[in-house]
Amino acid sequence: MIPCCCSQTPSSTSISKFISDQPYLTMLEKHCTTMTDLQKIHAQFIKIGLAKDTIAASRLLAFCASPAGNMDYAYMVFTQIQKPNLFIWNTIIRGFSQSSSPQIAISLFIDMLVTSPIQPQRLTYPSVFKAYSQLGQACYGAQLHGRVIKLGLECDPFIRNTIIYMYANCGFLSEARLVFDEDLEYDVVAWNSMIMGLSKCGEVGESRRLFDKMPLKNSVSWNSMISGYVRNGMFIEALELFGKMQEERIKPSEYTMVSLLNACGSLGAIRQGKWIHDYIRKNGIELNVLAITAIIDMYCKCGSINEALDVFETATQKGLSCWNSMILGLAMNGCEEEATELFSRLESSNLTPDEVSFIGVLTACKHTGMVDKAKDYFSIMKELYKINPSIRHYSCIVDVLGQAGRLEEAEHLIETMPINPDAIIWGSLLSACKKHGNIEMARRAAKHMLELDPSESCAHVLMSGVYADSKQFEEATMERLSMKEKRIKKEPGCSLIEVDGEVHEFVAAERLHHRAHEIYSLLND
Repeated sequence: MIPCCCSQTPSSTSISKFISDQPYLTMLEKHCTTMTDLQKIHAQFIKIGLAKDTIAASRLLAFCASPAGNMDYAYMVFTQIQKPNLFIWNTIIRGFSQSSSPQIAISLFIDMLVTSPIQPQRLTYPSVFKAYSQLGQACYGAQLHGRVIKLGLECDPFIRNTIIYMYANCGFLSEARLVFDEDLEYDVVAWNSMIMGLSKCGEVGESRRLFDKMPLKNSVSWNSMISGYVRNGMFIEALELFGKMQEERIKPSEYTMVSLLNACGSLGAIRQGKWIHDYIRKNGIELNVLAITAIIDMYCKCGSINEALDVFETATQKGLSCWNSMILGLAMNGCEEEATELFSRLESSNLTPDEVSFIGVLTACKHTGMVDKAKDYFSIMKELYKINPSIRHYSCIVDVLGQAGRLEEAEHLIETMPINPDAIIWGSLLSACKKHGNIEMARRAAKHMLELDPSESCAHVLMSGVYADSKQFEEATMERLSMKEKRIKKEPGCSLIEVDGEVHEFVAAERLHHRAHEIYSLLND
């Protein structure tokens, strides 16, 4: 039987000697790479009594709480340790703060405060602040901030950076600025947190000002600024900043490339998108599931469906997001039959369709008017996969019914669904009423739209079209006058086109484009 070590953290020298004296511990440290390996070693620990030793248990726990581990198993190991030391507490709290259940990290921290003779130290707090950030609960994290100040730890750089990150990530910019002083701050992590937080809250100009002022930038700084542009729909600015990043010879990460691919997809910039895809391949940037999904999505949005399919079929690791992007891409590019076939392949794979998968296949049904098939998918989503339909799923069904002319059925679905309808779903019905000439139902749909959003221009424009189609021109004019009286302006349509690698945006009836005179001269000829 192996003697049990004390609950206090021993020195690194004594730990190293203890590990080298134990063959199974050495195996755990040097050869364990999967949870299957870990479970076999754990069984041997239990068999020889090593599992009761605090150092041995802490090593088991450290692997379980790592990216290759399993937090459920980690918690089971933790509960069997009679006297956890500071390293063990920190390990389990940090593991859950980085997991999909960060609230457990906070519960464990409270247990540590209340029940353990071991009190939190400087390395404990960053994980708890990160958990609050993950949960979007900076209001509760502020109480922990107060405790840190009372303990005199507010100047610790690790703690301070996670406090700034928590406030910035949760949109508490005033509080973040109180902790962050740009005139005295030289920590790149703190600057990155502020840049990310400002962009997330729509303050892109202020974010860029800080970015330009940074005394030292790393790849995270560039990625945060590029991602901020993409998040706020400033796709051209994102691509321009990437050009500067290239000039500075800063190597982009896979996250930078994902942001840029999203920008190319939104702009329809296929030439830049292909260049970025080639750049990823040539520079050995990791093609993880996130990157593969972004490449597929970019090609689909640019209308290059064959290239998207090639990426999908040749990908060595296909996450559910890859399947979802490909199904939706096929549906949006006129390949509805291929989309439903791919959905069937997904059902036969080792992955389970989620709510996004069903949006893709229902979109395919919407574009082909397959009412019965759409209803079947909607039914199995609820009954077989136990997915509660969202407003987007109901909108797809309303679109299918509306296109098929089954307007009463569509209206009944909106009125009886367990979710409050939004202006978009009523707009779908109104569009269907315009197509099939149902004026009375169109009026009801428009009324609901305006009740939900009085500044909505779409209801007036569509109703004007409904009246005009039925030759009720006076009523059509009244709708347009009503818009004018309410000072409601229709959002002008715009198109994007790529010419020689440069993306040009054209807005309906605009005269501000730098080559507008040439364009209109050509059109007039």
